[in-house]
Amino acid sequence: MDDNNRNLILAMVLSALVMIGWYAFFAPEPPAVDPADMPAPSGAITTAPSATAPAGTTTAPAAPADLGTGDPTRDAPRLAIDSPSLQGSISLAGGRIDDLLLTGYRETLDPNSPFVRLLSPTAQLRVTEEGTPVAPAAGPDLTLQKPYYAVYGWMPGPGTDPALVPNPATVWQVESGETLAPGQPVTLRWDNGAGQIFRRTFELDDRYLFTVTQNLENTAAAPFLAAPYGIIARHGRPDTQNYFVLHEGAVGVTDGELLEQDYGDIADLSPVAAEGPAELIEVAENGWIGFTDKYWMTTLAPAPGQPFTAVVKYAPGADIYQTEARLPMQTVQPGTQVSTASYLFAGAKTYELLDAYQESPGIDRFVDSIDWGWFYFLTKPIFHLLHWLHGLIGNMGWAIIALTFVLKMLVFPLARKSYISMARMREMQPQMEEIKERTGDDRVKYQQEVMALYKKEKVNPAAGCLPMLLQIPIFFALYKVIFVTIELRHAPWIGWIRDLAAPDPSSLLNLFGLLPYAAPAQGTMLHSLSLPALAIALGITMWVQQKLNPAPTDPAQKMIFAWMPWIFMFMLGGFASGLVLYWISNNLITIAQQYTIMSMHGHPPQLFGNIRASLPKRRPK
Repeated sequence: MDDNNRNLILAMVLSALVMIGWYAFFAPEPPAVDPADMPAPSGAITTAPSATAPAGTTTAPAAPADLGTGDPTRDAPRLAIDSPSLQGSISLAGGRIDDLLLTGYRETLDPNSPFVRLLSPTAQLRVTEEGTPVAPAAGPDLTLQKPYYAVYGWMPGPGTDPALVPNPATVWQVESGETLAPGQPVTLRWDNGAGQIFRRTFELDDRYLFTVTQNLENTAAAPFLAAPYGIIARHGRPDTQNYFVLHEGAVGVTDGELLEQDYGDIADLSPVAAEGPAELIEVAENGWIGFTDKYWMTTLAPAPGQPFTAVVKYAPGADIYQTEARLPMQTVQPGTQVSTASYLFAGAKTYELLDAYQESPGIDRFVDSIDWGWFYFLTKPIFHLLHWLHGLIGNMGWAIIALTFVLKMLVFPLARKSYISMARMREMQPQMEEIKERTGDDRVKYQQEVMALYKKEKVNPAAGCLPMLLQIPIFFALYKVIFVTIELRHAPWIGWIRDLAAPDPSSLLNLFGLLPYAAPAQGTMLHSLSLPALAIALGITMWVQQKLNPAPTDPAQKMIFAWMPWIFMFMLGGFASGLVLYWISNNLITIAQQYTIMSMHGHPPQLFGNIRASLPKRRPK
């Protein structure tokens, strides 16, 4: 391979890995949450009617108002949520879902650690209907949680008194049901005293999908105009992971188009009249909108076929991020009623579940809430294959190793040509050394004679680079799969590797646990430099693999390539252990393939560079 090609490939590989390393190791850490810095308790969203709005249009919920100690959820009664996957409660103030724990997931690997909290209320003190104080659903300390909740309501139509529609401070009455659970819906009721009765029914499956039905009955003598809506609100910017390979923020699909906006983009949206920074998208048939974290998501999804307005906006004064689903204005004639049903997903982004909800009830492109990245055409198939292997084997670590075998077999025909080319280049090493001695410092003449030699021997020096070039997108795709999919969170392999989505917790500094002091904390730069066991194995396998390749004739290149295994060993020490495991497995398979093929063609390599004085000159068939 000529120097220019070698330098280009080396620059590509190093640039890609340095970029990943920079964001993985040096990206700013999320700031520690100080309870004193938490936003003051705030009520949910109040509605502001527009008397001048034309008939048939919807009016926008106004910016959130800070209700301070007047927060209606502080003393309002609650209904419990209890299912195999969720625990929490619904506040009767506004009928909002603002207290939700994911009982299938814990904060840490400790089996006694708290369940992951997804939704949090604005007030910390809650009481029962009898006035007895009760604690929040068991979970992380709510004093450290930023309010995050879903609330539903009705916007008044033109000429409708805002006091006649329920707002987020309205305290509802329980009409039926005691605890929201699978097969046990609950219905809330509010009578405005002027002839209109509002009902809200919550249903829940055994996972994370709520069905919310809003009903308006008009017993008055005149038509009544109002429009239903749903809102997801986050108080303050959440503590995101701050990785460039991961999207966190608003996510949705509007008539087949994927929408992704991080929190900085939301705050920088262009102002909309009476809205502040906002984006309004008219959805004709299918769509959904909400917020996504790395592993968790909360989204509003009107029934398929239902037109609505998807809204993403930010209230600067209150520091609240919102996504909304505004449904069309309803005209309820006297003696009639209308109902609208929509879905609320609040849970973990497991592929199988998102795919099932995409099929039924038909939430369009729901699996694309997982951030598949630029290489989605590789990421999705690799995930499907890994998921299938995991189901077959039962252990995600061994599934990663099996995935490596499958991927290597797919590229084996190309790799075989590469290894044969390397064997031929080893055979040509003495001739290339002779050319170098003869041409001296004349680089142009050296390159010309080397290329003539390649042509004479019918060797393609670029063939050895093709597996490396193929490896780059596969590496990025697998990195994405391991980093963003919840299926690898807290997935064990063997021994000390109990979470393949986290860095290897071992460290050479304490002799891998033999010395009586702890290793540096995972995810820190010091931990990466402390040489976890998998990182050492990676460096060794890269070094062995390098010894099978023809040594560069240029001294500078030779030195760079000699240092590469050890540089990568330090760089990748802080990567997810599942990714490092894949790379080690890939190296070992490559070593076995390359050694076998080169030996079969009469050029068995020597690991320490002691090439035998005489090699058979037989060419590959």
